[in-house]
Amino acid sequence: LRTSAREYQCVPEVKNWRNVLGRSSFSKHHHHDRLPNPTMSGRVHLILPFLMAVALVCSAADESDDYFEFTCPKPDGQFEDPYQCDKYYECDEGRVTEKLCPDGLVFNPDSKLVNKCDQVFNVQCRDRKELQPPKPVGVCPRQNGFFPHPDPSICNIFYNCVNGRELEMMCVAGLHFYQTTGTCVWPDMANREGCGSNANKKLNDGFQCPKNAPKMDKNGQIVTHPNYPHPDDCQRFYICLNGIEPRQGTCEQGMVYNEDLQRCDDPENVPGCEDWYNNPETDPEP
Repeated sequence: LRTSAREYQCVPEVKNWRNVLGRSSFSKHHHHDRLPNPTMSGRVHLILPFLMAVALVCSAADESDDYFEFTCPKPDGQFEDPYQCDKYYECDEGRVTEKLCPDGLVFNPDSKLVNKCDQVFNVQCRDRKELQPPKPVGVCPRQNGFFPHPDPSICNIFYNCVNGRELEMMCVAGLHFYQTTGTCVWPDMANREGCGSNANKKLNDGFQCPKNAPKMDKNGQIVTHPNYPHPDDCQRFYICLNGIEPRQGTCEQGMVYNEDLQRCDDPENVPGCEDWYNNPETDPEP
């Protein structure tokens, strides 16, 4: 049964009210045949409101629009509710039992598992738009599921909620959490308000990650987080997280950045930086 399923047993249409009221309601004395017996009028007054109430109850049952009775399409199995995505029915030899997924999960009729309650992003609810009322706890708007950080400006952190307990998770640098798929994606794909994309971000010294020119390694593969040398400082270099978000890096004291190796190295191994620490005008930062 769907929502407020109610059962009523309505009396047949009453055509002869005198027969319903019975002999006890009206006098059968020959000289009072047309009038109710004054001594019985109290019973008439009590019975009539009762009959009116029965009629109103039956009318309410007939006019109820949310009445739904599920019929098992097969004797055994689990079947989705046509209206509510987290409700389903379990049929056992034709006997039906209404069940509900844990808060935050929805019923997946295509699942091959015994437990068919699944994450929202794995299920196409279509017309099954209704859900049970949420049971929020802390940063979890529902008991189960993957949810973004409550601060809309924090887009790389999200929470995996299991039975109301949250596990904080972080996307790989440069990616944003995308609730529709429950995964971390490029900022432009996530398109979340308040985050924006770091594709055009610049550092204070004006450095910007090169566009449309991905850095390749010796095997011809795109470098995920390419590094670039600083134009004026052998000890410093730039990191482009996922190729788009710039960060500044610094080699430890006594080392310089080697672009060929994409790491810090001894000065004598980097042409042009051999005397970097021997130059009295150089004031490297630790």
